[in-house]
Amino acid sequence: MEKIAYILIITLTTTLVANDLDKYCLSCHIQNKLPTKAIYKRYLMRFSTKKNMKNAMFNYLKEPTIQNSIMPKEFFLKFKPKNSLNLEDKQLDYLIDLFLDKYDIKKRLK
Repeated sequence: MEKIAYILIITLTTTLVANDLDKYCLSCHIQNKLPTKAIYKRYLMRFSTKKNMKNAMFNYLKEPTIQNSIMPKEFFLKFKPKNSLNLEDKQLDYLIDLFLDKYDIKKRLK
């Protein structure tokens, strides 16, 4: 019985977490056909650590300009610059953690 309750809690938590990420981030990426995995890889190659990636993403999402982006200028010929999210720093920080966790390459190596 305890195992069933534990699995149910984990499933519910995962669903709620995925909904936040989908609602605020991935739905726009999917709708605009943005290469989310490629963007993650670019952050990883440039910043290499989760902490540095998180700081760079946070700074870009607080002020999403072409100058603050890690994407090449040509990227913005195909995709328009992102609109600013009206989120509190704590919520934005949480969403970035979810994003980094979802696309974490280390998990795929196991």
